[in-house]
Amino acid sequence: MQLNSVNTNVAAQVALQSLNKTNADLQATQKRISTGYRVADATDDGAAFAVAQRVRADVGALTTVNSQLGNAKGLVTTALSGLTSVSSSLNDAKSLLVQIADASISQTQRDQYVSSYKTLVQRVANTVDGSTYNGQTLLGAASGGVAATNKTVINNESGATSVLSAEDVSGLASTLAGLIGATFSRSATGADTWSAAAAGADQTAAALALSATSGTTSFVAAQTGVANQLNQAGSDSKFLDATVTFNSSKIDSLNAGLGALVDADLSKESANLQALQIRQQLGTQALSMANQAPQALLSLFK
Repeated sequence: MQLNSVNTNVAAQVALQSLNKTNADLQATQKRISTGYRVADATDDGAAFAVAQRVRADVGALTTVNSQLGNAKGLVTTALSGLTSVSSSLNDAKSLLVQIADASISQTQRDQYVSSYKTLVQRVANTVDGSTYNGQTLLGAASGGVAATNKTVINNESGATSVLSAEDVSGLASTLAGLIGATFSRSATGADTWSAAAAGADQTAAALALSATSGTTSFVAAQTGVANQLNQAGSDSKFLDATVTFNSSKIDSLNAGLGALVDADLSKESANLQALQIRQQLGTQALSMANQAPQALLSLFK
C-alpha cells in the first residue's frame, strides 16, 4: 500500500537519486572528453593509473637514453671521421715512403719528399688533436696530454651500460716520423719538435719500413692498427644506431600499450554524453513532477 504523505515523498527521493547518478556519470564523461583519458588520475582507476605512471616513467627514461646515445653517436662519428682521415694520410705516407726509399733519386729530391712527409706527419697530429666532440675524444692527443679512454654509455631505461672503445692514435704521428729515422713530438701547447735523420739515413729507414711486415715501428703495423681501429669505431657506430632504433620501437610499443590502458574512446564518449544529457533532462522533469505530487493532497481537504 502506498503511503500518501507530505513528510515523505518516496517518488521524489527515487527521482533525486537517479538524477544524482546521472549527473555523476555526466561529469565523468565530460572529464574523459575534456582530458582525452579514460584514466586521468587515481580517482578514475587507481590500479590502472599506477601502471600508467610506471610506463610513463619508462618512456621518459628511454627518451633520455636515446638523447644521451645521440651524444655518444656524435663522439663515435667524430672519431670515425678522424680515423678515416688518418687512414687516407697513411695511404699518402706509403707513396712518400716509396719515393724516399728510392735509391735512384738525388738527396735534394729526397729532401723534398721528406719535407712533404713531415707535413703529412703534422697533418696526422692535427687530425688526432681535432677529433674532439663536446670536449671529449676517443683518439687521444698527439701531445699525449689527453688520454684515450673507453666511454661507458647507458643503453636502456634500466641503466644497463655498454662500452665505446677508445681508439688511441695519440702516438701515430711519432711512429710515422720514426719510419724515416726522424723523431716528432708535440707539446701540450701545440709546439712541434723535429729531430731529422742524417742525410741518406731516411732512405734506409723508409726502405726498412716498407719491407717490414711486423713490429711497432713498421708501416704495415701502423696501417693494420688504424684499420682495426676503424673497424671497431664502425662497429660502435652501428651498435649505437641499432640501440637507438630498438629504444624508439620500444617507446612506440609502450605508448601504444599506455594508450590502450588509459585513453578514452571519444566516439563512445560522445554517444554517452548525448544519452546522459537526455537522461539529465528527463530526470529533472521527473523530480519536478514528484515534488508537485503532494500538492494533489490539498484537493482532499476542499
